[in-house]
Amino acid sequence: MKAVIIAGGLGTRLRPLTNNTPKPMLPIGEKPILEHLVNWTKRGGIKSIVLCVSYLKETIEDYFGDGEKFGVKIEYAISKKQLATAGQLKTAEKFIEDDFVCMYGDSIFNFSLKSMIKQHSIKKSFVTMSLSEYKTNLPYGVIETSKNGKVVNWKEKPQIKANVNMGCYIMNPQVFNLIPKNKPYGMDDVIKKAMKKKTVNSFITKKGFIDIGNKESYKQARNEYDNKQRRI
Repeated sequence: MKAVIIAGGLGTRLRPLTNNTPKPMLPIGEKPILEHLVNWTKRGGIKSIVLCVSYLKETIEDYFGDGEKFGVKIEYAISKKQLATAGQLKTAEKFIEDDFVCMYGDSIFNFSLKSMIKQHSIKKSFVTMSLSEYKTNLPYGVIETSKNGKVVNWKEKPQIKANVNMGCYIMNPQVFNLIPKNKPYGMDDVIKKAMKKKTVNSFITKKGFIDIGNKESYKQARNEYDNKQRRI
């Protein structure tokens, strides 16, 4: 099994940090985000990785090379323009023959990839999505009413929870047939297409993830990593 890491985004919400550095190469501790992902993938039993690159791709290629010094094999799927998540994934099609792991290159994961792969195989899924239980408190009093408008309940700043997409998938290679070539296309559109005809299952974990989408979440990721290192 191979892993495809989508690492071609512009990282606009992290500017000016990403003016000269692609987002997956921003450091967490002494390593770039992408190296943490490569190591996590390797611990999950996968040592063949395709990096989908575009923006400042030379920085990534120069750092990782063929992957030998990281104990993996790395190949590159290159696009000359921004294609969104699924559009970038499409560029890796020629490297994939069997079921594969796909993940976004701007997240830190800490769940068991091996367990997710095992479940995907047992259930014979077309796609398995990794989901995390997310909890938050609404900052307002929530008022419940009856159909005629009578107030029947008041919940002050209630907690709500939902399963959210972590951006790590295991996919059957036929998923590429659902993605247009050389066109910006979102992963949500692909999954919605797949759900109409195929089995899309979930792998739910409470261990969570960090989505490094903006300066605040990047700072959080750095702090959490530093705290973890101090506990070791």
